[in-house]
Amino acid sequence: MLGFETIGNATIIVHDGVPVLVTDAWITDSAYFGSWGHSHAIPTEQLEAIKRCKFFWFSHGHPDHLNGESIPLFAGKKILLPNHVGGRIHGDLAKQGHDVYVMKDRTWLDLSENVKAMCISDYNQDAIILIDVGGRLLVNFNDAGDRGWGTFVKKTVAAYDKSFMLALSGYGDADMINFFDESGRRVLPPATLKRPVGEAIARKLEHYGCKYFVPSSSMHRYQREDSFWANDFTTPLEALATGFDSDRAELLPAFIRYNCETDTYDRINPASNALVSRPPGDFGDNWSDLLEHGELDEIKKYLTSIEHLFSFLDFVNFRVGGRDNIVPLAKNRFDRGITFEVPRGSLMTSVRYEIFDDLLIGNFMKTTLHGRWPKTGLYPDFSPFVAKYADNGLAKSREELRSYFKTYRERALVDYLRHSLEERTKSVFRSYVSPESEVYRFGRKMYWQLKTLR
Repeated sequence: MLGFETIGNATIIVHDGVPVLVTDAWITDSAYFGSWGHSHAIPTEQLEAIKRCKFFWFSHGHPDHLNGESIPLFAGKKILLPNHVGGRIHGDLAKQGHDVYVMKDRTWLDLSENVKAMCISDYNQDAIILIDVGGRLLVNFNDAGDRGWGTFVKKTVAAYDKSFMLALSGYGDADMINFFDESGRRVLPPATLKRPVGEAIARKLEHYGCKYFVPSSSMHRYQREDSFWANDFTTPLEALATGFDSDRAELLPAFIRYNCETDTYDRINPASNALVSRPPGDFGDNWSDLLEHGELDEIKKYLTSIEHLFSFLDFVNFRVGGRDNIVPLAKNRFDRGITFEVPRGSLMTSVRYEIFDDLLIGNFMKTTLHGRWPKTGLYPDFSPFVAKYADNGLAKSREELRSYFKTYRERALVDYLRHSLEERTKSVFRSYVSPESEVYRFGRKMYWQLKTLR
């Protein structure tokens, strides 16, 4: 068959007679310190096809895309990576003995007679991949939002009669939503509103000019006792069609086998995984454990190496085993801070391996903000500077950050400058308008309408 299959959380299997390429192959059932599992099983047929693929592409370092437990199963294969500044993933995989190739941005790479792929990385340490399968274009956004490459993608899509978009969609649980106020009450996330997901999907399809949407990067469920609450905010597949209205594009099922020779598809009907709550101890966490001797010093060294934190933050408190452990960042000032209530095991793993985003997205760590913060919370000053630029991009000092952004800017100067202006405008809007408000929703709608006209 010449075509592709979609399965798992964010996996595409591309065939050209034989399996050729697989993307973001998370095939075990644990991510984010066991907090996430698959919503649906991966059938044996697709699992065997994944193992037979010649090329494996990974978009970024999140464990529902690049999963540490899954990687050993792909020994001896060619691993394709985006050209992320810092090269951390490349370095880590090469040290493990894998055959790794970094794809040049915006350049087609032939993978077989009828399959070629092109990758674009971005400064958020994410990436998209465009795959030409016999003249049909797959546009795989996975978790990435437009950070300057949108115009290029639109022009590329315009050259194809048939194009398929695959992207994260849903109410918004695939982020840090486990916030509490200073009195200990949960702060309900925007996902509580459960706005019609189909509206956003239709806008995005029409903006980029894609013909079909295949749900992707959204098929997970929570399985730890301390994150099980977040299942109330995940998005069932049937809800993706709610509000979808387009006379130019079509919403396809999540799991399909598409034949590019006949332009037909069959459903793959994987079994739904049961919602089973598992204790944190199954994943090495005990909420009563205290930090051991020297571990607070490790945490301080980790945080204080990130210079940007000193520019806006006074302290970070790690409440471990019920005991506070404070990392001061400002002298004689104790106004703005963060308390992270978190089990010792996953905390120390995230610090030692520099994967703090796994704690944030796992949604078992409880976060309380102290003092005055923007409506966007940990964005834009904490989460990206710690989890994206420092942990994954290896840019911790001010000089390293300048070099980091300079490299991305020079790759596509006009696109980067246009995007920077757009982001500053959105930041001002968000600082005054609550994401739960109707004004915010109207603003988003107008934003997409204006982008579609460009």
